[in-house]
Parts: sequence; structure tokens; C-alpha cells
Amino acid sequence: MGKGKNDILQGTLTLLVLRVLATRGALHGYALTALIQETSAELLRVEEGSLYPALHRMEQEGWLKSEWDLTERGRQAKFYEITDKGRKQLDFERESWERLTKGVARVMRYA
Repeated sequence: MGKGKNDILQGTLTLLVLRVLATRGALHGYALTALIQETSAELLRVEEGSLYPALHRMEQEGWLKSEWDLTERGRQAKFYEITDKGRKQLDFERESWERLTKGVARVMRYA
């Protein structure tokens, strides 16, 4: 049996990032990863190699906007904020997730 992985499934990262930013406001990348990990009771981990390309892609799509600012420790960091277009995408991602989890639950019950 292979090692258990707690990396986030591909496709759910967008949902999680948009949701966190919609509820918590602007955050820098490290704060995003820490918040997802903490909120999930350490069950989910977002690796930097996945997060930053995803943030860049979401910014290119117009779902996020960013600006440089100081962290709580006085370091320069890029802070990301959800846009109106990102809120619409969050609704779409949430509906897709709900359909997926319903389908998986049905297979687990009856297969």
C-alpha cells in the first residue's frame, strides 16, 4: 500500500482559494496555505508548487486581483483578492463540487 497523500485534488484548489478569499478578504500566498491547512484540521495541504501557478492563472482569468503590501511581519508580499468575476466562478465551482460529491456518494453506497 502506498503512502497516504493529503495534497489537494487537482481542481479543488480553485474552489478552496476562491472560498477563502471570499470569506477572509485579501491574503498573501503563505497565509492562504496556512489557513486552508488549519481550517481543514491539517487534512489538506497546499504545496507552493501548486498554489502560485494557480494564483497566477486565476489572476489571468480575472477571478483575482493582487497588489504588493507588507505582511504582519513587515515583509513585502503579493496579496490576492477575489473579484466580482471570481465570485461568479466560485458559485460555478461550488455547484460542480456538489455534483461531484453527490455522484461519488451514490457510487459508494450502491456499487
